[in-house]
Amino acid sequence: MLETKTAKEAMSRHPITLHPEMEVLEAMRILVQERISGAPVVDQVGNLVGILTERDCMRVALDAGYFSEGGGRVDQFMSADPVTVEAHTPITEIAERFASSHFRRLPVMEQGRLVGVVSRRDVLKLLEAAWQPDRQRI
Repeated sequence: MLETKTAKEAMSRHPITLHPEMEVLEAMRILVQERISGAPVVDQVGNLVGILTERDCMRVALDAGYFSEGGGRVDQFMSADPVTVEAHTPITEIAERFASSHFRRLPVMEQGRLVGVVSRRDVLKLLEAAWQPDRQRI
């Protein structure tokens, strides 16, 4: 039986965040430059107000390519009310959520505040480590 690990143990603790009023093209540049598939959007006091993903940015990129239109604010393209997980959520529950959805990363909340982001890769790392044989017995 695997020891119960949680989102808090797997998450990235200092996620890159975006702001709703920032230019979406700048936000896209950040996602590409940082090699991340999405980022939480927080207001001026740090409240989670949405998430901007590569999928959301595809509309912007297509409009820019087809219609020479681009831009706008992040809040025009972000997904409001993002799905989140609590810091104490078991990693196996998060793995099941990832396996049954299109999500690549989820904001991690604790007492109503954003404390990190957990990605598919973060979960796989924890699960893979748990599968390793107990080297102490060898």
